[in-house]
Amino acid sequence: MFKRTTLAISLCLSLLPATQQADEVTKIDLPDMGDSSGTLISPAEEKEFGEEFFRSLHSQITINQDPEIQAYIQAIGQKLTANSDAPSHPFHFFVVMENDINAFAGPGGYIGVNSGLILMTEAESELASVLAHEISHVTQRHLFRAAEAAGRLSIPSAAGMLAAILLGTQAPQMGQAAIMAIMGGNIQFQINFTRENEEEADRVGMQTLSAAQFDPRSMPTFFERLQQATRYYGQAVPEFLRTHPVTVSRISDSRGRAETYPYKQYPDSLGYQLIKAKIKVLTETDAHNNAAKTYFTSRLNQGTTEQRTVAKYALGLIALKLEKFAEAESIFQSLTHDYPEQTHYANALAKTAFDAHNYALAVTRYQKLVNQFPDNDAIKLDYIASLLKIKNPELARTLLLSLGYQIQQIPVYWELLGLAYSDLHQPAESHRYLAEYYFAMGQTQDAILQIKLAQTSPGLNFQLSSILNERLNFFYALQAEAKRSR
Repeated sequence: MFKRTTLAISLCLSLLPATQQADEVTKIDLPDMGDSSGTLISPAEEKEFGEEFFRSLHSQITINQDPEIQAYIQAIGQKLTANSDAPSHPFHFFVVMENDINAFAGPGGYIGVNSGLILMTEAESELASVLAHEISHVTQRHLFRAAEAAGRLSIPSAAGMLAAILLGTQAPQMGQAAIMAIMGGNIQFQINFTRENEEEADRVGMQTLSAAQFDPRSMPTFFERLQQATRYYGQAVPEFLRTHPVTVSRISDSRGRAETYPYKQYPDSLGYQLIKAKIKVLTETDAHNNAAKTYFTSRLNQGTTEQRTVAKYALGLIALKLEKFAEAESIFQSLTHDYPEQTHYANALAKTAFDAHNYALAVTRYQKLVNQFPDNDAIKLDYIASLLKIKNPELARTLLLSLGYQIQQIPVYWELLGLAYSDLHQPAESHRYLAEYYFAMGQTQDAILQIKLAQTSPGLNFQLSSILNERLNFFYALQAEAKRSR
C-alpha cells in the first residue's frame, strides 16, 4: 500500500500546476518513488509506474505519433544516454504537441519535450542540452535521493503533504494553499535542495553532451535565451522556467564549466533541421499556413544549400497540409531526384500519394522505400497503413509483428494491428488489440469495452480467452486503484 501511495503522489506532482514557489516546494516529494538502495520500489515496479505515467499523459495532452518525429527524438535521446553514466538504463523520449516551453523527466525514464521548446532552440545542441539535463535527473537518482531527505520530515508533515497533493489534483488552488501552509517553515530548505539537483543535472548533463559530440556551450546559451524571454511572459512564465529556475548564478556556473571544454564547431544534423521544420508546419495555427509559408519562402534564397533545401521541404509539407497535391508532388519529386538517399523527402513523396487517396501508388512507393531502407521503422509504419487501404491485411500484420519495442510505444501501432485483424475477419483479435490502443491512450473504460466485445466474438479459443480474461482483470484492477486514490 505504501509503495502504491508514493507512486500516486509522484504522478500527481508531475501533473500538478502550481506557482514557482509551490513547484519548488512540492518537488521534494517526487522522489517518494524509492530510495538509493532500491528498497522502496523495484526496477520492475518503476517500469510499471512509468508506463502508467505515460498512459496518463496520453489522456491529458497531445503526444505526437508521427513516426519520423518519434524516431528522431528517440535517436537523439539514445545517443545521449549511450554516453551518460547509466547507458543501460531504459529511456523513452517523446514530443508533446504543445506550444508551451517545457520538458520533463517522469518515472521509468520517460522524458518528454514540448514542440514549443524544440521550436525555440536555434541549434541541435541546445535541444540536446535540455534532454541531457533531464536524463541527468534520472541517472543521478534525484528522485530517490530526495526521498531520503524527505524522510527527515515529520510524519504529520508528510501526511499533510499527501492530503495537499490529493487536493491539488481535484482543486489546484486549494492544493497549492495547503502545501504552502504545511511546509511553511521548511520552504527555504526545499528550494535549496531543488537548486542543488538542478546544478548537478547541469554539470552531469554537460559531461553527457560533450561525450555525445554536442556543444557544451549550448547549455548556458539556451539558458540565457530563456532568461531573456521571461520579460515578455509576465505572469505566464513557461512551465520549464517554473520547474527549472534559470538564475544569473546558474548561467554563470554553466558558462564557466562549458569554457573548460575545447572549442569546436558542432553543425546541426539535417534530421534536426527537417524535424524542426515539420513541427513548425504541424503546429501552425493559421488555417492557411500563411505565417509558416512566409517564413520558409523567405529562406529559399538564404543560408546554405542544406538550409534552402529544408525550406523547400517545409513548403512541400505546407502544400500537402493544404491538400495542394500537385504542388506537393512537384516539390517532393524534385527533392527525391536531387537527394535519393534522404528518407524524409522520399517518405513525403509517398505520403503525397497516400493523402491524395492514390493508395496503389503509395504502396508502390513505400515498398520501394522499405527495400531501400529496411531498418527504417517509421517508413514501415506508413507502408502498413497504405497496405490496409488496398486490403492487404496479411502483409500488414506480418510487418507489424516484426516491428520493435520503440514503435510499439506509439499507440497507433496497436490501432493498425486491430484494423489488420479486422480485415482478416478475426474480430476477437481485432478487439483485443484495439483494447491495447485505447489503454495506451489512457482510455481504460474503452479498453474494457473492447475486451468485452472480444469475449463475445465467434471463434474464441481457450488461449485467447485466457489472455482476454487476464487483461480484463488487469484493467478492472487499475480502475479500482484509481478510484481508491481519488
